Amino acid sequence: MQTPFGKETYLYWYEIMLLLRRFEEKTGQLYGMQKIRGFCHLYIGQEAVAAGMMTAIRDDDNVITAYRDHGLAIAKGITPNECMAELYGKATGCSKGKGGSMHFFNAEKRFFGGHGIVGGQIGLGAGIAFADSYNNNDRATLCFFGDGAARQGMLHETFNMAVLWQLPVVFICENNYYAMGTSVERTSKVLDIYTLADAYGMPGDSVDGMSCEEVHKAIDRAVRRAREKGGPTFLEIKTYRYRGHSMSDPAKYRTKEELEEYKEKDPINTALKTIMDNGWATEQEIEAINEKVRAQVEESVQFAEDSPWPDDSELYKDIYAENDYPYITD
Repeated sequence: MQTPFGKETYLYWYEIMLLLRRFEEKTGQLYGMQKIRGFCHLYIGQEAVAAGMMTAIRDDDNVITAYRDHGLAIAKGITPNECMAELYGKATGCSKGKGGSMHFFNAEKRFFGGHGIVGGQIGLGAGIAFADSYNNNDRATLCFFGDGAARQGMLHETFNMAVLWQLPVVFICENNYYAMGTSVERTSKVLDIYTLADAYGMPGDSVDGMSCEEVHKAIDRAVRRAREKGGPTFLEIKTYRYRGHSMSDPAKYRTKEELEEYKEKDPINTALKTIMDNGWATEQEIEAINEKVRAQVEESVQFAEDSPWPDDSELYKDIYAENDYPYITD
Protein backbone atom coordinates (compact mmCIF):
# COMPACT_ATOMS: atom_id res chain seq x y z
CA MET A 1 0.00 0.00 0.00
CA GLN A 2 1.46 3.35 -1.07
CA THR A 3 1.25 6.19 1.44
CA PRO A 4 3.01 9.57 1.71
CA PHE A 5 3.54 8.91 5.41
CA GLY A 6 6.12 6.52 6.81
CA LYS A 7 6.38 3.81 9.42
CA GLU A 8 7.17 6.06 12.39
CA THR A 9 4.20 8.32 11.69
CA TYR A 10 1.74 5.44 11.52
CA LEU A 11 3.12 3.80 14.63
CA TYR A 12 2.79 7.12 16.45
CA TRP A 13 -0.78 7.58 15.19
CA TYR A 14 -1.76 4.08 16.24
CA GLU A 15 -0.28 4.41 19.74
CA ILE A 16 -1.63 7.87 20.54
CA MET A 17 -5.12 7.03 19.24
CA LEU A 18 -5.16 3.79 21.20
CA LEU A 19 -4.09 5.66 24.34
CA LEU A 20 -6.89 8.20 23.90
CA ARG A 21 -9.45 5.44 23.27
CA ARG A 22 -8.43 3.32 26.26
CA PHE A 23 -8.20 6.37 28.55
CA GLU A 24 -11.72 7.42 27.61
CA GLU A 25 -13.10 3.91 27.94
CA LYS A 26 -11.64 3.72 31.45
CA THR A 27 -13.03 7.19 32.20
CA GLY A 28 -16.51 6.02 31.23
CA GLN A 29 -16.15 2.96 33.45
CA LEU A 30 -14.96 5.02 36.42
CA TYR A 31 -17.78 7.51 35.92
CA GLY A 32 -20.25 4.65 36.24
CA MET A 33 -18.52 3.69 39.50
CA GLN A 34 -18.95 7.32 40.71
CA LYS A 35 -15.21 7.79 40.99
CA ILE A 36 -15.63 10.72 38.58
CA ARG A 37 -18.45 13.22 39.10
CA GLY A 38 -19.98 16.16 37.27
CA PHE A 39 -20.13 16.68 33.52
CA CYS A 40 -18.00 14.37 31.40
CA HIS A 41 -17.75 14.33 27.59
CA LEU A 42 -15.82 11.47 25.96
CA TYR A 43 -13.70 11.74 22.80
CA ILE A 44 -14.25 8.15 21.64
CA GLY A 45 -14.40 8.03 17.82
CA GLN A 46 -12.70 11.40 17.24
CA GLU A 47 -9.11 10.29 17.89
CA ALA A 48 -7.88 10.83 14.32
CA VAL A 49 -8.36 14.58 14.75
CA ALA A 50 -5.95 14.72 17.69
CA ALA A 51 -3.45 12.34 16.08
CA GLY A 52 -3.38 14.10 12.70
CA MET A 53 -3.05 17.46 14.43
CA MET A 54 0.00 16.47 16.43
CA THR A 55 2.10 15.44 13.41
CA ALA A 56 1.23 18.72 11.67
CA ILE A 57 2.14 21.22 14.43
CA ARG A 58 5.10 22.16 16.60
CA ASP A 59 5.32 21.62 20.35
CA ASP A 60 5.17 25.38 20.95
CA ASP A 61 1.97 25.91 18.96
CA ASN A 62 -1.15 26.73 20.95
CA VAL A 63 -4.28 24.59 21.29
CA ILE A 64 -7.57 25.66 22.84
CA THR A 65 -10.83 23.74 22.75
CA ALA A 66 -14.25 23.20 24.31
CA TYR A 67 -15.33 20.82 27.07
CA ARG A 68 -14.67 17.59 25.09
CA ASP A 69 -11.01 18.12 25.86
CA HIS A 70 -9.44 14.92 27.22
CA GLY A 71 -8.15 13.63 23.88
CA LEU A 72 -6.58 16.87 22.68
CA ALA A 73 -5.04 17.50 26.11
CA ILE A 74 -3.29 14.12 26.27
CA ALA A 75 -2.17 14.39 22.65
CA LYS A 76 -0.70 17.84 23.40
CA GLY A 77 1.44 16.35 26.14
CA ILE A 78 -0.49 16.54 29.40
CA THR A 79 0.14 13.16 31.04
CA PRO A 80 -2.64 10.63 31.57
CA ASN A 81 -1.77 10.76 35.28
CA GLU A 82 -2.46 14.51 35.48
CA CYS A 83 -5.63 14.14 33.42
CA MET A 84 -7.07 11.27 35.44
CA ALA A 85 -6.23 13.05 38.70
CA GLU A 86 -8.12 16.10 37.42
CA LEU A 87 -11.13 13.95 36.62
CA TYR A 88 -10.99 12.67 40.20
CA GLY A 89 -10.76 16.26 41.50
CA LYS A 90 -7.35 15.62 43.07
CA ALA A 91 -4.66 18.20 43.84
CA THR A 92 -2.22 16.56 41.39
CA GLY A 93 -4.56 17.17 38.45
CA CYS A 94 -3.61 19.43 35.56
CA SER A 95 -5.92 22.14 36.96
CA LYS A 96 -5.17 21.30 40.61
CA GLY A 97 -8.42 19.36 40.88
CA LYS A 98 -10.49 22.52 40.53
CA GLY A 99 -11.43 22.33 36.86
CA GLY A 100 -12.66 18.79 36.33
CA SER A 101 -13.40 17.16 33.00
CA MET A 102 -14.31 20.33 31.12
CA HIS A 103 -11.38 22.50 32.20
CA PHE A 104 -8.06 20.78 31.50
CA PHE A 105 -5.23 23.30 31.27
CA ASN A 106 -1.43 23.34 31.06
CA ALA A 107 0.35 26.53 30.01
CA GLU A 108 3.74 24.80 29.70
CA LYS A 109 2.32 22.43 27.09
CA ARG A 110 0.52 25.43 25.52
CA PHE A 111 -2.86 23.80 26.06
CA PHE A 112 -5.24 26.57 27.10
CA GLY A 113 -8.45 24.68 27.91
CA GLY A 114 -11.07 23.03 28.14
CA HIS A 115 -13.93 25.60 28.30
CA GLY A 116 -17.49 24.99 29.46
CA ILE A 117 -19.12 27.98 27.76
CA VAL A 118 -20.27 26.96 24.28
CA GLY A 119 -18.22 28.97 21.79
CA GLY A 120 -16.47 30.99 24.50
CA GLN A 121 -13.05 29.66 23.51
CA ILE A 122 -13.37 30.97 19.94
CA GLY A 123 -12.69 34.55 20.99
CA LEU A 124 -10.00 33.42 23.41
CA GLY A 125 -8.22 31.49 20.65
CA ALA A 126 -8.10 34.59 18.50
CA GLY A 127 -6.77 36.53 21.50
CA ILE A 128 -3.90 34.06 21.95
CA ALA A 129 -3.11 34.37 18.24
CA PHE A 130 -3.21 38.17 18.54
CA ALA A 131 -0.58 37.99 21.31
CA ASP A 132 1.72 35.94 19.08
CA SER A 133 1.18 38.33 16.18
CA TYR A 134 1.90 41.31 18.45
CA ASN A 135 5.10 39.65 19.70
CA ASN A 136 6.06 38.87 16.10
CA ASN A 137 6.76 35.16 16.54
CA ASP A 138 5.67 32.40 14.17
CA ARG A 139 3.51 30.30 16.47
CA ALA A 140 0.13 29.11 15.23
CA THR A 141 -2.98 28.75 17.37
CA LEU A 142 -5.46 25.93 16.77
CA CYS A 143 -8.91 26.84 18.08
CA PHE A 144 -11.34 23.90 18.27
CA PHE A 145 -15.10 23.99 18.71
CA GLY A 146 -18.10 21.83 17.88
CA ASP A 147 -20.84 22.13 15.28
CA GLY A 148 -23.18 23.53 17.93
CA ALA A 149 -20.77 26.37 18.72
CA ALA A 150 -20.75 27.32 15.03
CA ARG A 151 -24.19 28.87 15.73
CA GLN A 152 -22.83 31.29 18.34
CA GLY A 153 -22.44 34.98 17.67
CA MET A 154 -18.92 34.79 19.10
CA LEU A 155 -17.82 32.89 16.00
CA HIS A 156 -18.91 35.61 13.58
CA GLU A 157 -17.45 38.48 15.59
CA THR A 158 -14.17 36.61 15.95
CA PHE A 159 -13.99 35.59 12.29
CA ASN A 160 -14.37 39.22 11.27
CA MET A 161 -11.59 40.44 13.56
CA ALA A 162 -9.25 37.53 12.75
CA VAL A 163 -9.45 38.23 9.03
CA LEU A 164 -9.20 41.99 9.50
CA TRP A 165 -6.04 41.60 11.58
CA GLN A 166 -4.71 38.56 9.67
CA LEU A 167 -4.25 36.56 12.87
CA PRO A 168 -2.21 33.30 12.85
CA VAL A 169 -5.13 31.13 13.94
CA VAL A 170 -6.67 27.96 12.55
CA PHE A 171 -10.34 27.66 13.47
CA ILE A 172 -11.38 24.00 13.57
CA CYS A 173 -14.97 22.82 13.81
CA GLU A 174 -15.02 19.19 14.97
CA ASN A 175 -18.34 18.39 13.34
CA ASN A 176 -19.60 15.18 14.92
CA TYR A 177 -23.08 15.96 13.51
CA TYR A 178 -24.91 16.39 16.81
CA ALA A 179 -24.93 19.44 19.10
CA MET A 180 -25.93 17.52 22.22
CA GLY A 181 -28.83 15.60 20.64
CA THR A 182 -29.73 18.03 17.86
CA SER A 183 -28.50 17.30 14.34
CA VAL A 184 -26.93 19.97 12.16
CA GLU A 185 -29.88 19.69 9.75
CA ARG A 186 -32.29 20.84 12.47
CA THR A 187 -30.31 23.97 13.40
CA SER A 188 -29.07 25.44 10.13
CA LYS A 189 -29.73 25.64 6.40
CA VAL A 190 -25.94 25.77 5.95
CA LEU A 191 -24.97 22.11 6.14
CA ASP A 192 -21.42 22.65 4.85
CA ILE A 193 -20.23 24.57 7.88
CA TYR A 194 -16.84 25.43 6.36
CA THR A 195 -18.59 27.71 3.84
CA LEU A 196 -19.27 30.18 6.67
CA ALA A 197 -15.70 31.31 6.02
CA ASP A 198 -16.70 32.61 2.58
CA ALA A 199 -18.53 35.58 4.07
CA TYR A 200 -15.28 36.82 5.57
CA GLY A 201 -12.89 36.12 2.72
CA MET A 202 -11.28 33.40 4.80
CA PRO A 203 -10.02 30.13 3.27
CA GLY A 204 -12.22 27.24 4.35
CA ASP A 205 -12.16 23.51 3.72
CA SER A 206 -13.98 20.29 4.56
CA VAL A 207 -11.84 17.48 5.98
CA ASP A 208 -12.40 13.76 6.58
CA GLY A 209 -11.97 13.57 10.35
CA MET A 210 -11.85 9.76 10.39
CA SER A 211 -8.54 9.89 8.50
CA CYS A 212 -5.28 10.87 10.24
CA GLU A 213 -3.78 11.50 6.81
CA GLU A 214 -6.41 14.00 5.71
CA VAL A 215 -6.42 15.78 9.07
CA HIS A 216 -2.63 16.11 8.97
CA LYS A 217 -2.58 17.49 5.45
CA ALA A 218 -5.32 20.04 6.09
CA ILE A 219 -3.86 21.31 9.36
CA ASP A 220 -0.35 21.38 7.90
CA ARG A 221 -1.53 23.65 5.07
CA ALA A 222 -3.41 25.94 7.45
CA VAL A 223 -0.55 26.18 9.95
CA ARG A 224 1.97 26.98 7.23
CA ARG A 225 -0.30 29.76 6.03
CA ALA A 226 -0.57 31.15 9.56
CA ARG A 227 3.22 31.12 10.05
CA GLU A 228 3.74 32.93 6.76
CA LYS A 229 1.41 35.74 7.93
CA GLY A 230 -1.30 34.64 5.52
CA GLY A 231 -4.02 34.95 8.13
CA PRO A 232 -6.64 32.57 9.52
CA THR A 233 -8.15 29.41 8.04
CA PHE A 234 -11.41 27.62 8.87
CA LEU A 235 -11.47 23.82 8.73
CA GLU A 236 -14.62 21.78 9.18
CA ILE A 237 -13.33 18.38 10.25
CA LYS A 238 -16.13 15.85 9.89
CA THR A 239 -15.80 13.25 12.61
CA TYR A 240 -18.11 11.15 14.78
CA ARG A 241 -18.51 10.37 18.46
CA TYR A 242 -19.41 6.79 19.28
CA ARG A 243 -20.85 7.66 22.68
CA GLY A 244 -23.49 10.17 23.72
CA HIS A 245 -22.88 13.89 24.04
CA SER A 246 -22.05 13.38 27.70
CA MET A 247 -22.23 10.50 30.17
CA SER A 248 -25.89 11.33 30.87
CA ASP A 249 -26.88 11.04 27.19
CA PRO A 250 -28.36 7.70 26.01
CA ALA A 251 -27.99 8.89 22.37
CA LYS A 252 -31.41 7.61 21.26
CA TYR A 253 -31.61 10.27 18.54
CA ARG A 254 -29.53 8.22 16.09
CA THR A 255 -29.84 4.72 14.66
CA LYS A 256 -27.68 1.71 15.40
CA GLU A 257 -27.06 1.45 11.66
CA GLU A 258 -25.59 4.96 11.56
CA LEU A 259 -23.28 4.19 14.48
CA GLU A 260 -22.09 0.93 12.91
CA GLU A 261 -21.44 2.69 9.60
CA TYR A 262 -18.97 5.02 11.30
CA LYS A 263 -17.38 2.25 13.35
CA GLU A 264 -16.46 0.58 10.06
CA LYS A 265 -14.28 3.65 9.41
CA ASP A 266 -12.64 3.47 12.83
CA PRO A 267 -9.31 5.35 12.54
CA ILE A 268 -7.46 3.05 14.95
CA ASN A 269 -8.31 -0.03 12.88
CA THR A 270 -7.44 1.84 9.68
CA ALA A 271 -4.01 2.85 10.98
CA LEU A 272 -3.34 -0.69 12.22
CA LYS A 273 -4.29 -2.17 8.85
CA THR A 274 -1.87 0.17 7.08
CA ILE A 275 0.91 -0.81 9.50
CA MET A 276 0.32 -4.53 9.01
CA ASP A 277 -0.17 -4.30 5.22
CA ASN A 278 3.21 -2.57 4.91
CA GLY A 279 4.98 -4.96 7.27
CA TRP A 280 5.96 -2.11 9.60
CA ALA A 281 5.35 -4.11 12.78
CA THR A 282 4.90 -7.69 13.86
CA GLU A 283 1.93 -8.91 15.88
CA GLN A 284 4.24 -9.12 18.88
CA GLU A 285 5.28 -5.47 18.45
CA ILE A 286 1.67 -4.38 18.20
CA GLU A 287 0.83 -6.35 21.31
CA ALA A 288 3.70 -4.60 23.09
CA ILE A 289 2.15 -1.22 22.18
CA ASN A 290 -1.24 -2.44 23.38
CA GLU A 291 0.27 -3.54 26.71
CA LYS A 292 2.17 -0.25 27.10
CA VAL A 293 -1.06 1.71 26.64
CA ARG A 294 -2.96 -0.54 29.05
CA ALA A 295 -0.26 -0.02 31.67
CA GLN A 296 -0.32 3.77 31.19
CA VAL A 297 -4.06 3.91 31.75
CA GLU A 298 -3.94 1.65 34.80
CA GLU A 299 -1.09 3.73 36.23
CA SER A 300 -3.15 6.90 35.76
CA VAL A 301 -6.01 5.39 37.76
CA GLN A 302 -3.70 4.33 40.58
CA PHE A 303 -2.07 7.77 40.55
CA ALA A 304 -5.46 9.44 40.88
CA GLU A 305 -6.57 7.07 43.63
CA ASP A 306 -3.39 7.71 45.63
CA SER A 307 -3.34 11.50 45.13
CA PRO A 308 -4.52 13.90 47.86
CA TRP A 309 -7.58 16.09 47.70
CA PRO A 310 -6.95 19.84 47.33
CA ASP A 311 -6.49 21.66 50.62
CA ASP A 312 -9.26 24.01 51.70
CA SER A 313 -6.79 26.88 51.40
CA GLU A 314 -6.83 26.40 47.61
CA LEU A 315 -10.44 27.54 47.36
CA TYR A 316 -9.72 31.20 46.65
CA LYS A 317 -6.44 30.74 44.77
CA ASP A 318 -6.16 31.15 40.99
CA ILE A 319 -9.31 33.28 40.87
CA TYR A 320 -7.75 36.68 40.26
CA ALA A 321 -4.38 37.74 38.84
CA GLU A 322 -1.97 39.72 40.99
CA ASN A 323 -2.73 43.45 41.03
CA ASP A 324 0.02 45.05 38.96
CA TYR A 325 -1.89 48.30 38.50
CA PRO A 326 -1.32 50.76 41.41
CA TYR A 327 -4.25 52.91 40.34
CA ILE A 328 -6.65 50.04 40.97
CA THR A 329 -7.53 49.83 44.65
CA ASP A 330 -8.86 46.89 46.58
